Order: sequence, then structure tokens, then C-alpha cells
Amino acid sequence: MTSSPRALHLAQLNVATLLHPLDDPRLAPFVEMLDPVNAAADGAPGFVWRLVEEGAPDATALRPAGEDVIVNLSVWESQDALWDFAYRSGHLEVMRRRRDWFARHVEAHMVLWWIPAGTVPTVGEALERLAELRAHGPSPRAFTFVSSYTADEAAAHLQGR
Repeated sequence: MTSSPRALHLAQLNVATLLHPLDDPRLAPFVEMLDPVNAAADGAPGFVWRLVEEGAPDATALRPAGEDVIVNLSVWESQDALWDFAYRSGHLEVMRRRRDWFARHVEAHMVLWWIPAGTVPTVGEALERLAELRAHGPSPRAFTFVSSYTADEAAAHLQGR
């Protein structure tokens, strides 16, 4: 009898370099979208967890990647759940307008990786995965929607196969 693979969830990090400070009027439309988009994420099918600053509704004040860089770190039950939220919800409006608020990245700004269900990734781990993707390209440890790996592929990698 074979043992069933442990359940995995999908972690994601994306970083965005602000063109202006968050309190600048040019970023007001983005700031106004934060609460509704975060509420939509929290209620989306397959949503598990998202990073928030203690006592705050979001993580925009956390700046682990630089003073002008905001981070979004979350966990989802599946890649499909994250895709549906990112590209088939009100979040899409933020994506469409990102050039109004954020600098164009010349290297990867988003990374995905599988984690054991029930665990929460740290910001440090997330930034390491992004650095790994940037330095070595996609792998079962760090990938993108375009170059994705399944939970089964990641589980095999995590088990050292």
C-alpha cells in the first residue's frame, strides 16, 4: 500500500515598487481599492491566509523588500483558486491599472511555491523563493503561473525524489 501524499497549499508572493508614496493623491485610487479587494480575497473560494501587519487591515506598511516596495503574501488551497481570484474578480481592475501606480519590473515580481497545508510562510522565506526564481528560473521550489509545477511535482521534490 502506498501512502497518500501530504496535502499542499499554494503560497504566493508578489512585490510592487511604488511610483509614489501611499499617501500621494496619485495612489488614492489604489489605496481605495485595498479594502474591497482584500475583503474579496478573504471571502474567495480556496483562500487560506494573507499577510497583514498586526493591528492593520493589510500589509502595505510592511516594507521588507525596500521602502518603496509593497508586498502581498498569501496562501491558497490550489493554483486554480488563486488564478480565479487574481484574474476573474475585482482584483483584475488593480492588475489593469498597475502601471498607474507601480514601476515596471525588469525581473520576476511574483513567485509561487507549494507548502504543507496548515503552515504559514514567513516573509523571509517568500523573499528567498523570489530570489531563487530570479537567480535560477522556475523549479518546483519557486515558479510562476506560466512556468508552474503541480502539487504532486512539488511533493516529489520535497521528499527528495
